[in-house]
Amino acid sequence: MSEQQPSASSLTYRDAGVDIDAGDALVERIKPLAKRTMREGVLAGIGGFGALFEVPKKYREPVLVSGTDGVGTKLRLAFSWNKHDTVGIDLVAMSVNDILVQGAEPLFFLDYFACGRLSVDTAATVIGGIAQGCELAGCALIGGETAEMPGMYPDGEYDLAGFAVGAVEKSLAIDGSKIQPGDVVLGLASSGAHSNGYSLVRKIIDRAGATPDTDFHGQALRDVVMAPTRIYVKPVLQAIAKHEIKGLAHITGGGLLDNVPRILRPGLSATLHRDAWKMPDLFTWLQAQGGVADNEMHRVFNCGIGMVIVVGAQEADAVIATLRAAGETVDRIGEIVDQAADAPQTTVV
Repeated sequence: MSEQQPSASSLTYRDAGVDIDAGDALVERIKPLAKRTMREGVLAGIGGFGALFEVPKKYREPVLVSGTDGVGTKLRLAFSWNKHDTVGIDLVAMSVNDILVQGAEPLFFLDYFACGRLSVDTAATVIGGIAQGCELAGCALIGGETAEMPGMYPDGEYDLAGFAVGAVEKSLAIDGSKIQPGDVVLGLASSGAHSNGYSLVRKIIDRAGATPDTDFHGQALRDVVMAPTRIYVKPVLQAIAKHEIKGLAHITGGGLLDNVPRILRPGLSATLHRDAWKMPDLFTWLQAQGGVADNEMHRVFNCGIGMVIVVGAQEADAVIATLRAAGETVDRIGEIVDQAADAPQTTVV
């Protein structure tokens, strides 16, 4: 059988909107970024059909803990403001902070980047942020997928998903079961709105008539609103290694009111004191410009607290000292009490 020759009207994948050469160029761009994140356990990373990772031998009874998340509508601001360097950090943070609450050390991370038409520069910027997030979390960027899908996304837009896998010693997994009345609630400061509530953030920005260049206390609004989610992994793992941590809650969608109850057994409640920490200027501005009620603020945003830690009263000062020495801003923000009949499991007073 003779080889079929292309005719003048024959089509290529590029004619259909998929540029294989651009995809190959992106892989070459990100290989050095991924290499910086390598750690003990990586047997095979980017480039193969699957990545191989060996659970570190320091674990006697390792339990794998997994998490997945995206960045949400914060991406719409990344598109319209042409700021793509921080959303990759957000992507990593949302998953590694989630698995951290069970005491897990993040081991490796995979990303999924989907677009209509691949811009190598934009994708490399985003994935550079992912690699930076992995370095901050101490986990390896071990693989991922870039999908160019013409007609699925407008030019200049993309979507992100991330997947983290970590490990915790079975006997040391944190599940909140030891929390009791009298325990102290600590709050670790957030770096901003992180990656939650951005549908409301965008609506408030529109109502205020603000632009990305609007001056906000000496910074461009763009930089304040797009500040990446804080990654708490290394400082909190230090605290876990030295102290008894009874419970952890990552304050994401649902804010303080919906996330803290996730670690409380029935019959317990957390009372948080709003004057125990300073709400950052960004949230004060959002509340004022949007006329947002206090309860709604606490249900939608982290309001300045990105991670909650529950410890025994006798441990509180030592845990605070460890976290502050590791660079965290931490405050006593409340206490655990018996839940009153028909009362919510978390209140801000």
